[in-house]
Amino acid sequence: MENNKWYRTDLVDETEEFINHKTAEERETLRESTGIKVLEEERGRVKITRVDVDSSGADEIGKKQGTYFTFTIPTLTPDDEEGFKQLGEVLAEELTTLHPFIKDNKEGKVLIIGLGNKTITPDAVGPLAIDELQNSATSIQERCIIYAPGVTGQTGYETSSFIKALAEQIKPALVIVVDALATRASNRLCKTIQMTDTGIHPGSGVGNMRKEISKETIGCPVTAIGLPTVVDGPVLIADAVDTLFQSIAAKIQEKNSPSSALSVTPWRPSDTSKVDLEVIKPIFGEWSTWPKEERLQLFEESLVGHDRLFVTPKNIDEWVHNYAYLISDTLTEWIEST
Repeated sequence: MENNKWYRTDLVDETEEFINHKTAEERETLRESTGIKVLEEERGRVKITRVDVDSSGADEIGKKQGTYFTFTIPTLTPDDEEGFKQLGEVLAEELTTLHPFIKDNKEGKVLIIGLGNKTITPDAVGPLAIDELQNSATSIQERCIIYAPGVTGQTGYETSSFIKALAEQIKPALVIVVDALATRASNRLCKTIQMTDTGIHPGSGVGNMRKEISKETIGCPVTAIGLPTVVDGPVLIADAVDTLFQSIAAKIQEKNSPSSALSVTPWRPSDTSKVDLEVIKPIFGEWSTWPKEERLQLFEESLVGHDRLFVTPKNIDEWVHNYAYLISDTLTEWIEST
């Protein structure tokens, strides 16, 4: 079996171990057995997941030791000003949580790097955020060095080496890297921000892994802020099949319930009833009852040898520009307040 896990996701809470430990009891087992601490809360509309990974947990889930935050608004739309405002507020609060040392180092420089290819919209959030900072954030430019180095394919120079050389000259107290990410869940596209103090592997989510940018390689603390803008093709197939199976099974179950005989409105699946996929097994066969993750693996293995496709929303330009503004404004306000 070919190992294709490299292109599934950049998000820590979408790794295999998290997918396979969904209930509270399973999460507790995960924490006890692997050295992972998971805290989940909601602030307004923002769902926050904090994951602290120690050395044993890092080996278990394949992510570096450190702290990871994900901020999600499932109902977010490109024109949702209030939603973006809440995301920005939470991001600023947790930037302070991750970097208490910045308040005690007023003279320390902050190096802000926007990774990505500006000419490819799903990959442009980093460079566009840098444009916004350079054009509007005049109040922080004395304390910050702001730069978008491009991608290795354009410059011919390894991005990590460039940032290391820059950091050696500037000696910043903190490096903040902004980049686009990949997700394994289509419903999280452009609706989630991940922040981590472990740095970043540029291109890892789409199989184009470059040299790591982290404290170990750069020599100073590195925080990565990422936005998932692409999803792998097999994930979309798995999502569509899962929705189809869930809808058909729910319709069969509710059709057999006494209350359905009294209904005079078009059928809609219930949000509260648990769907039993066994009812569609005679129609679609054994694979219809498999967990979604196993069906996803089937599609991935079936498409080995074909060109891999990564999909992005059709209105990705709106999403990317909105997040560029959000990240620029949030970083400006946060640095001004420290």
